[in-house]
Amino acid sequence: MSINMWTKVDLFSFIKADASMRANKSVMEFQALAKRDAERAMRTELEKLKAIAPADILEEVKKNFEGFDSLFCRFLQEKGPSLEWDQIRPLPSGAVIPYEELERHDSDYIREMLDKLVVVKLNGGLGTSMGCKGPKSVISVRSDLTFLDLTVQQIEHLNKDYGCDVPLVLMNSFNTDDDTKKILRKYGSVEVNIFTFNQSKYPRMNKESLLPIAKTINNNDVEAWYPPGHGDIYASLANSGLLDAFHRQGKEYVFISNIDNLGATVDLNILNFLVNPTGPKCEFVMEVTDKTRADVKGGTLIQYENKLRLLEIAQVPKENVDEFKSVTKFKVFNTNNLWINLAAIKRNVEQKKLDMEIIVNNKTLDNGINVIQLETAVGSAIKNFEGAHGINVPRSRFLPVKKTSDLLLVMSNLYTMKAGSLTMNPLRQFRTTPLIKLGTHFDKVQVFLRRFGSIPNMLELDHLTVSGDVTFGKGVVLKGTVIIIANHGDRIDIPPGAVLENKIVSGNLRILDH
Repeated sequence: MSINMWTKVDLFSFIKADASMRANKSVMEFQALAKRDAERAMRTELEKLKAIAPADILEEVKKNFEGFDSLFCRFLQEKGPSLEWDQIRPLPSGAVIPYEELERHDSDYIREMLDKLVVVKLNGGLGTSMGCKGPKSVISVRSDLTFLDLTVQQIEHLNKDYGCDVPLVLMNSFNTDDDTKKILRKYGSVEVNIFTFNQSKYPRMNKESLLPIAKTINNNDVEAWYPPGHGDIYASLANSGLLDAFHRQGKEYVFISNIDNLGATVDLNILNFLVNPTGPKCEFVMEVTDKTRADVKGGTLIQYENKLRLLEIAQVPKENVDEFKSVTKFKVFNTNNLWINLAAIKRNVEQKKLDMEIIVNNKTLDNGINVIQLETAVGSAIKNFEGAHGINVPRSRFLPVKKTSDLLLVMSNLYTMKAGSLTMNPLRQFRTTPLIKLGTHFDKVQVFLRRFGSIPNMLELDHLTVSGDVTFGKGVVLKGTVIIIANHGDRIDIPPGAVLENKIVSGNLRILDH
């Protein structure tokens, strides 16, 4: 078409579109150059840090930096959200299997099944949020036994009862490794082979410059480094040599869970589903459970691009957050109890097929510097495994202790304990746990413990709210809904032996019917 055949409008539109294309191309070229510059600048800084690394940890540092560099480059390349909301599809029939439909295990083959299992506990977290120093796993939770004590008791019980060899593996972080290894010495005579390995140690980045804030490689500069989330387990398990070792021993599946989830015990029916399949082989099982209003922020399973996929709230567009929180559309959430085929982990790591969504964690350090941590979640790798399933398990398999309100639950007579495992007290009429809300006076474990002469009887409790300076005497019984509020400057001492049923206790200790 010759120029004189264009109308003024056509010509203007063409010029405008051409200018827009050139502008877009210019922006894209600028962005590409900026990303390349950022990659080069990061690699230069990492080389400087490697140059001052002590010889005895140089290989470890190289492996860590290789993993970080890969994650950082992916972070730079990502454009927009990791999924399109309108492309999410309903879960297909059979994707999530009700626990009740699993075949019962054959008691004649329990030892054979257990000898194919490795138990891994995620042990990288500190107890600082509950006012404790050191690894969270050494907080006493029941009868002066710690999370770690209970875990060891559970595995030893299996090994003794069935004559098997289920090893316990702890994935530590650089924050917890030294203290954990010292504590493990006390388990020298137990019938459990205990192994440890460290997750990676990545440098925090200045949010503005996207460069490491670390100046040294040692642990004295602790704020400059971070463990990159539990999605790091795949590479770190392989780097430790344990993945190959267990594979050579004939181990087939690993059961992974958070060490502070007291409901995450070895389940023989799930193990039987994996090692004795009646259908196609399943390489990955995620335990999910029914969502309640308390769980609306928990990750859920979806069908996306013909694969099962973990959807976390951080991936959800702002306009769809309320929909994500719905207990009618997304009915289950991830407990982070995972069963994964070891050979499949080995294959995915060696072929570099693992593709986990990057979680960008923004933090402000004590010195006021804004930093970025790049992390991944172990469950997000589900889409990289064949025949993956969710199993909808009873709520009892999700019993995390994140706050002192959770600690009060597991310390109480709501639960009984046998061989390190907690089960709901059969004397409780309702199988659900009461809702407990404790104020800031109870945040720290040591202060929390001093506020109770003994842990109250809570067998018939539905709801407890406590706010302000409140203490409980010995032998207190709580029933129904109990609300205790001490106003600022007031103190409430619940007397020994008091029975509070559907009561509101105010600052002057008036007891009112609720």
